[in-house]
Amino acid sequence: MFKMFCSYYKSYKKLFFIDIFCVLLMSAIDLIFPMATRKILSGEITQTKTIITIGVVLLVFYVIRFFLSFIIGYWGHVLGIRIETDMRRDLFKKFQEMDYQYFETKKSGELLTNLTSHLHDLSEMSHHVPEDLFVSVIMIIGSFTILMFINPILTSIVFIAIVVLIVFAIIRRKKMRASFRQVRAEQAELSSQIESSLSGISLTKAYNNEEYEIEHFETINQSYQSSRRKSFKELGLFGSTINLLTNITNLVLLVVGSIMVINKSLPFEDLVAFFLYINFLISPITKLSMTMEMLQQGWSGFERFYKVMMTKPTITSHENCVENHDFIGKIEFKNVTFNYGTDDKDVLNNFSLTVNPGQKIALVGETGVGKTTISKLIPRFYDVLEGKILIDDVDVKDYNLSLLRDNIGHVQQDVFIFWGTIKENILYGKPNATDDEVIEAAKKANIHDFIMTLPQKYDTLTGERGVKLSGGQKQRISIARIFLKNPKIIILDEATSSLDNVTEKLIQDSFNELSVNKTTIMIAHRLTTIQNCDNIIVLGKSGILEMGNHSELLNKNGYYAKIYNSSFNQN
Repeated sequence: MFKMFCSYYKSYKKLFFIDIFCVLLMSAIDLIFPMATRKILSGEITQTKTIITIGVVLLVFYVIRFFLSFIIGYWGHVLGIRIETDMRRDLFKKFQEMDYQYFETKKSGELLTNLTSHLHDLSEMSHHVPEDLFVSVIMIIGSFTILMFINPILTSIVFIAIVVLIVFAIIRRKKMRASFRQVRAEQAELSSQIESSLSGISLTKAYNNEEYEIEHFETINQSYQSSRRKSFKELGLFGSTINLLTNITNLVLLVVGSIMVINKSLPFEDLVAFFLYINFLISPITKLSMTMEMLQQGWSGFERFYKVMMTKPTITSHENCVENHDFIGKIEFKNVTFNYGTDDKDVLNNFSLTVNPGQKIALVGETGVGKTTISKLIPRFYDVLEGKILIDDVDVKDYNLSLLRDNIGHVQQDVFIFWGTIKENILYGKPNATDDEVIEAAKKANIHDFIMTLPQKYDTLTGERGVKLSGGQKQRISIARIFLKNPKIIILDEATSSLDNVTEKLIQDSFNELSVNKTTIMIAHRLTTIQNCDNIIVLGKSGILEMGNHSELLNKNGYYAKIYNSSFNQN
């Protein structure tokens, strides 16, 4: 894990070493002042001109220190920001690579927190902690060495104090880390609750559940406060104990040093210099107490980052996969068994089905019989437990994953609209498409005329999750994406469920045009939308109940005829 963290410094080695070099020079300048003070107070320098010269030299050093401090303060933060940016890029890329099911078990607020606040703390840690540690080491070693030459007895007292401080820091480290891990977990839960509540604000209003949401939020908010309080308790105990030990050390040095000055075993100027150096020796240790907070916060965030980065997607392309293929669209399920792992019940059990190239089929049946599952197995959102799914007589697992999904168009029942313009949402089907292609796709999806009535036309913002659009409008935008993508295999999962009867007829005409020479799988509850399909597959709990076209199934007077006549009578 530490090796991965250090790897992010490789691209910025020069900047890192410049930062550390400036820290080294600044520390050296800080060590000069007490020595100059000791020389002046010792009486060895008797000429005013010499004292003024020393003062001018020190002033020059402090001006240099100003520029060094600026470089550390500015470029050190730039280093941290660049590392944060690289980590965020890698983490976002990792999220894109993860399996479909990974996100079904994760809260979006938790993932968002990993990308934002956790990485911000990592940014602060990545440049402040190395700087602080380096400064502390330089100042402690430098001050300790000089103090040994001034007075070994007083220095030994300081040495004992430092050992006690270090031992105490090591003992408290585990408890501090545990408390900050808990803060991370509660912070992710809080972000998830906020994201969920704000996304569902319309439902909250509809059910008049504002008070319920407030109470639910307050429970998590208080839990987060409690975890933060415990972490601050650990920090407070750590910092206060460090200060107490530091003050006791100063007190002991003052008493012992004063006695030595009175007994003339220690010159007064040496005692003054000793106390000046003590600040450089003890203050880094005090500073480390604050660095510990930053380190614990940043490292607990990196642990979560590392955990995600080490997660391996289960659905990937193998080394010898098919990289190029001219799809014709034959789909074959061979003895497929699948379940979602939530219980022992199989959604599909020994399921077999063949869809010929260019054929338009429909999947119908009651909820829970596997219609949507079939649509998710074809593009490998999930992998089958047993059996095979073949496309053009090649196992889907043997295709390059990008190649496979590039040739499958999937209109899902739950349409997702990204924040952005209508044009950008349609372009999702083919990001490099021209404006003319976008307009043509919109016309085929019967959404162009509506778009042209908007003030900003195709540049109109859709709002969060398409809040400014109706259900039918969102559905038609998603259909326009498929027209733009123009894949060889089309899967329509309740694609016309949000459309009125008039619009549905227009869309069906467009589907007929789109599906020419393409394999099309339609999932529908509204049986009027599938009457022209080549083959209708009626699914039940035990598998396929009936197969045939609309007329054949009606003549069989079986399950399909029963549900069709029932829906017709209701209409």
